[in-house]
This record gives sequence, C-alpha cells and structure tokens, in this order.
Amino acid sequence: VLPQTVLYIADAETFSGHEECHEQKKARKRNSKETALALEKLLPTRCQVLGLVTPGIVVTPMGSSSNQPQEIEEGEAGFALLFPKIDGVKIHTFHFSKDVKNRVFDESKFAEAGLKNNPDLRVVLLFGYNSWKSGATRFLHQIVNPLNEKSIILAGGQVESFTSLTSENVQAQPGDACGVVGLAFSGPQIQSATILLDQDVADERTAEAAMQRLKAANIPEHNTIGFMFACVGRGYRHYKTKRNMEADAFRKFFPNVPLFGFFGHGEIGCDRIVTGNFVLRECNDIKDDLLHGYTTVMTLIHFGSTK
Repeated sequence: VLPQTVLYIADAETFSGHEECHEQKKARKRNSKETALALEKLLPTRCQVLGLVTPGIVVTPMGSSSNQPQEIEEGEAGFALLFPKIDGVKIHTFHFSKDVKNRVFDESKFAEAGLKNNPDLRVVLLFGYNSWKSGATRFLHQIVNPLNEKSIILAGGQVESFTSLTSENVQAQPGDACGVVGLAFSGPQIQSATILLDQDVADERTAEAAMQRLKAANIPEHNTIGFMFACVGRGYRHYKTKRNMEADAFRKFFPNVPLFGFFGHGEIGCDRIVTGNFVLRECNDIKDDLLHGYTTVMTLIHFGSTK
C-alpha cells in the first residue's frame, strides 16, 4: 500500500502564511519551497508527486464515507490523496510550460506524456497555473483543444501555483511562467463521468438536479472518488450565504464516495460520460466547450472492482 502517486492540494495561506504581505514574494516563495520539500521527504523516493496551491479546498476528512465532505473557502487547510499500485491502472504526472519563443505548442509532447496514441487513456485532470499571465488562456486552449476527445474525461481548473512536481526542477521555472500540470489515468477498467454546474445552478433544488444527472451515469460507487472543481465566485456567496451546498448535494446522492477538490480561478470540464463499454452518452449535442468561469465541475473516477 505504499503510495506510488500523490496529489496534494493546500490553500495559499497554508503554504505562504497569511502574516506575509504581497511585497514579500521572495520570502513567500522560499517558505512554499521549504514546506513542499518537507512534505516530499515524507514520501517514498520513487513516488510521483503533484502539489497544488489554491484559494480554497474541498475535502472529505480521512477520505472516509462516515465523514461529511467540506467546502473550506477560508483559513488554512489541505489534503493529500495517496494512490498505491492499482492492478490494471496507470497514473502519471505531466507538465507543459509555455515557451516564450514558440507561439505554437509542439503536440508531439502529448505522446511523450502518454496523452496521445494511448488507447487505455480514460481520464485527464488538468490544472493551469499563473492564469493571470499574458498568453496563459491561449496556451491552455492549445493544451485542451487537441485532448477534447469524446472517449476521455477532461476535468480540472485554474490554480494559483504548483509547489511539487516530481522529475521537474520547480526552481528552474521562472516565477511568472505559465503552464499546465496534471494527472493522467489509464486502464481499461476505469469508468468516469463529469457534469458542469453552470451559473444558473444557484439553489439546493438545481444543485441536486445536477447531481441526479451525475447519478444517471451509473458509474459504480465502490472504489470510486469524486472531484469538485469550483470557481472562487461560487461557494457560500453564490448560494446566498448557505455554506457547503454543492458538497452536501453530492453527499446526498453519493453517500459512500469521498469528495476532494478546490476553489480556483476558472474551471475545465463538461457533461461527459465514459461508461463500462465506453460508449459515450453525452448530455448535449453541441461541441463541448471545456473552459468556464463561475461554474463547478463534478467528476467521478472509478478504478475497477476491488478483489
């Protein structure tokens, strides 16, 4: 059960300390680096690690179905998902950074990262960073558009930064560089579905109706985890000060599936289902638009039956 892949997400306060002001960027960066290195030292040497910093997180404490998932929009919080070796499932990290000299992204890098010519690819979680940077949105489109295939699930969002990525020297990245990091899940037994909660989903009734759409995908709920990628503009402000609305709606329909995720600066995803026989049932006929704002993307990933 030693972890082979780890995804950890923490809010910005946990990594930089809220007592630091924005002028102290160097101190904050050093603090983040030290925290990240301390975390990585706790893990096996060959472990793939991806660490993200976001404005807020969504977590099911201890990953236990007996605990209620929580939307933590303020204050220090974080979690780590530790994936052991799973028979028939391959998980790997990837990173594409924007090259200032090249306006066109070299798509051969997709194959190197296992995102092309991989018939077993089922789910790609994508996280853009430094989205405020000039050209960041255009670069994200260059990554997302070629991967927008009906046979795979794409989900994720825009984060503040990444702090850990194995086989990468994070220090070598310019502080204002922008790019995309993520996790790819391959394996014939993986099943997955995503739904998009748009701006019109603004009360308990419409949130639960969205979860019913996800439930209708009939993804098996054992050996399954849920992800929630929400806009910082949603949460309790969007639901007229009612907290935890979307996590509670998820829990109602999926009482045994732990939910994890974050509040970020933009969302990636659409209504898409990859079922057991991998015949896609789409919830709309128009071409999928994957980049959004003021929305929430809910995702289920099932890793196959446990022996």
